[in-house]
Amino acid sequence: MEKWPVGVFASIGTGLGVALEVVEELGIHTVQLCCPHREQRTEENAQKFLEKLSRIGVTISVVFCDFQGESYASIPKTRETIGLVPRETRAARKQEIREIADFAKVLGCDAIGIHIGFIPHDATSSDYQELVGIMRELADYLAAQGQRFHLETGQETADQLRAFLTDVGRENVFINFDPANMILYGSGEPIPALKQLRKWVRSCHCKDARWSANPGVDWGAEVPFGTGDVDARMFLQTLHEIGYDGPLTIEREIPADPLRQKAEILQAQTLIETLKKEIL
Repeated sequence: MEKWPVGVFASIGTGLGVALEVVEELGIHTVQLCCPHREQRTEENAQKFLEKLSRIGVTISVVFCDFQGESYASIPKTRETIGLVPRETRAARKQEIREIADFAKVLGCDAIGIHIGFIPHDATSSDYQELVGIMRELADYLAAQGQRFHLETGQETADQLRAFLTDVGRENVFINFDPANMILYGSGEPIPALKQLRKWVRSCHCKDARWSANPGVDWGAEVPFGTGDVDARMFLQTLHEIGYDGPLTIEREIPADPLRQKAEILQAQTLIETLKKEIL
């Protein structure tokens, strides 16, 4: 298998990520898939999608959870609505993750990705302990199906995420490392975090951002890969140093401007291919 195949974040129909038509036009052969909502997760739709993937030679590396009611409008809104942390949606989303894992299995994908949300910082609190228990339960469900759980970086510092992963203590729970999210959320410098979390990194996003004037309070600004504060060359060099061989998945979400989105994904693809030749 090729080391570091260039991928892109994609979707079936509506949802975050580019359509398969764009994936085909860019000549990309691996995607992370934004999972469709429940009404679209049928056996028939899965088979149709697999036929399309086969026709254009594309494989899925990770299926990402996307829950109704989530909002990234601001950092406080993210804290209230994202992932498994909000108590009012926790039970329903726990069940939906099982269903998403089942759907991913039909698609032949062995990894489920998720933004878990803002993990409580007090490891002695009942909320934290409940979240650890839920993660263990879900990890065991996935393990029985030969699947992994990939938690995306962003909301936590590297120290906090490492402590949480250690407390969960499941061998199939890993990290989808997104360097831009560390900057967008104000949770730490991405390159040192990548080194610190190295043993858990099993997938990644090639995404870039600039720091906010008020990190952790206001959003940073997402920018095209290679033009922000991540340091694209150092990011790929560090991935090489820690022994990461998997896909380099471009994530650039500009749903209101698909032409610009496609152009900036192509720019990122070109940059990554150039850096690959220099690093590998």
